[in-house]
Amino acid sequence: MGLISEVRKIDGYDNFYTGLILECLLYRMGHTKPFMDMERGTGSEPKFKTKTSVGAEPALMELFVDSLRDIYWAENHLVKSLPKMIASSSSQKLGSAIENHLKQTVEHVNRLLVIFDLLGIEAIAKKCDAMEGLTKEGEGILESTHEGTATRDVGIILASQKVEHYEIATYGGLVQLAATLGLTEVADILSQTLEEEKQADHLLTEVAENEINYKASEEV
Repeated sequence: MGLISEVRKIDGYDNFYTGLILECLLYRMGHTKPFMDMERGTGSEPKFKTKTSVGAEPALMELFVDSLRDIYWAENHLVKSLPKMIASSSSQKLGSAIENHLKQTVEHVNRLLVIFDLLGIEAIAKKCDAMEGLTKEGEGILESTHEGTATRDVGIILASQKVEHYEIATYGGLVQLAATLGLTEVADILSQTLEEEKQADHLLTEVAENEINYKASEEV
């Protein structure tokens, strides 16, 4: 449980979720292929120096790679899902905030590709059931609210922030895993994405508090 304890030292409200996600992933470790048996994209050696070799900590490295492939699927799924949220919002500020996050999400996908290249492994997406569930919940909110209302915008913000919190917890855990494995460059790349996810969440809160929540409270 040492790793979980370290992860829960991350500042912010995402501590609990980060630990929970890693605990679930650790439970699943007994049902996955060994890291050394995974396909490599180019067959090349990793392009970084680690504190401990891959062979020395195969289980932890396997968990790390498995988590990367999970969030890689999630980010690609968001690229397809966010345009619908943008089109469904009536607030210009909300639409702009989500559009900005869409651009960032495309960049996050590109960063993950860089990380896969640094690790010398193939960029394989592993279906993220959590992200699929969150986006389906967002679609349900659109179906249950009226078009052009602030109430729908509140629902979009709620759904979007659930996604953000999942991403914050996931990237927070990945940063800690990369640091533990001595993957300094990878940790730096993931940290940049983590900060952008936090900023996106903060922006959504500002839009809700400064405009949309009040308008929704006056709707019949």
